[in-house]
Amino acid sequence: MRAKTPSFIAEFPLRTTAADEVALSKRLAAARQIYNASLGEALRRLALMRQSKDWQHACRMPKTVMDEQSGKRIANKERSSRFRKTQERFGFTRDSIQKFAEACRDACSIGDHLGSHDTRTASLRAFQAVQGYAFGVRGRPRFKPASRFHSVEGKGDALIRFRKEPVPAIHWAGLVLPLRLDPKDKRGCQRIALEARTKYVRILRRTIRCRIRWYAQLLQEGLAPQVRPAGEDVVGYDLGPSTVAFVSETDASLEKLCPEVEQPWRETRRILRSLDRSRRATNPANYDAKGCVKRGPKRWVRSERYKRRRRDLSETERKLAVARKTAHGNLANRILAQGKTIKGEKLCYSSFQKNFGRSVKVRAPGMWVERIRRKAESAGGGLIEIDPRKTRLSQFDHTTGQYAKKPLSLRTHVFGDGRTEPVQRDLYSAFLAKCSEKDLLDISRVGKSWPGAEPLLRRAMSRVKEPASREGLSRPHVKNVRAGRPSKGKMGSGCPRSRSGEAGDAVAQARAPESRISIL
Repeated sequence: MRAKTPSFIAEFPLRTTAADEVALSKRLAAARQIYNASLGEALRRLALMRQSKDWQHACRMPKTVMDEQSGKRIANKERSSRFRKTQERFGFTRDSIQKFAEACRDACSIGDHLGSHDTRTASLRAFQAVQGYAFGVRGRPRFKPASRFHSVEGKGDALIRFRKEPVPAIHWAGLVLPLRLDPKDKRGCQRIALEARTKYVRILRRTIRCRIRWYAQLLQEGLAPQVRPAGEDVVGYDLGPSTVAFVSETDASLEKLCPEVEQPWRETRRILRSLDRSRRATNPANYDAKGCVKRGPKRWVRSERYKRRRRDLSETERKLAVARKTAHGNLANRILAQGKTIKGEKLCYSSFQKNFGRSVKVRAPGMWVERIRRKAESAGGGLIEIDPRKTRLSQFDHTTGQYAKKPLSLRTHVFGDGRTEPVQRDLYSAFLAKCSEKDLLDISRVGKSWPGAEPLLRRAMSRVKEPASREGLSRPHVKNVRAGRPSKGKMGSGCPRSRSGEAGDAVAQARAPESRISIL
């Protein structure tokens, strides 16, 4: 087996002509047909395999058995062998599905647009989706319509290739697609990314401002170029559905996730109701007397106004997604400037979706965690997730050493000694997360770090209601991007600027007792 090496993705827009776009669209459509054909065949073979007696007998076998030599329970190799033999007998393997895809390609005009390698990659995607469904990792995969299939990738450097000479371009079966490089790349990130070895290339289609644009994603070997230096401290965080608190050695902050992104709920609901009325007016035969959609195959007719409104809604969601991604990246970079070792509780984000659906849809806390995890690993650090059932950070009080449950509505932590002033609950949990090691809370470290961390937490509390410019984890002066009210029936976007001042520092210094000022 090949040794796994670190990888990163470098994305570049492509310079395409009208003829190039037509050829790319045909090849993408051919790859989608191969994917759907492979998906249907894999699902058919999986259904037959599950009905066989060998498969059912293997399912009833125990997963683990007792090892006579070590006296421990190990995996049942006989059960795994029976599963593997059943898969080979029914052809539920990667090579068998890829051969089926090549036969489908050679039997029709798809062979005029796709080669052997991109046919194999499209069928491999379908087989992996069905394999995850067979193992219970994901749900049943669906067939891809033309509006939901946007990428095709090569296999190694065989068919879809990247070449630097004479100009950096993508070569794909007669097509030469030059990369559109940024002339303002002063830090040389693009140059560093292009010098790395290319593992394979992915061609991507996006719809931006109602126009189709083509991009190339190069999977490069190595770590992503570091734009900003990462700190060496340890940063603890406490994440909520819409807010996040950070505590490092030099600063603390309690901020709202993606404050630039504001979802236009009222306008979105109005457009969705308009789309529903349009569908019912143009397709009365598809609904029964109660107004429900009839079962079975149907043909839907959509008016031009319906298509235009749906495009406007899709464009608004795309802008919000771009603003959300930018805000996540800026926040992750500011945290990594403090330290590349990040500690926080391991949360269930599906529970967030069930209980705080609207907030999670706008703020995407789980997406932010994955973003900062990748950035920390690329910087040489990592994200350490703590088991909340073992540490119970939100219930601990270091002044008494006791645990006390608090309702979710209580946002302040009141200390049990009666002398220490209350602090914000999320900031205190982030401070405790910074002092945790391997799912255990280091109480002695908490007591030693508290005198220096308390002024930082007090200052962060004073900035919650009154934003102020500050060092460390502060928010730089950037444009806020949010969806505004639509004009003339369309949904637009505005860019209001955030205000900043130094009132927070003055308030914090005025509130801090003399004993705490001496610590600073």
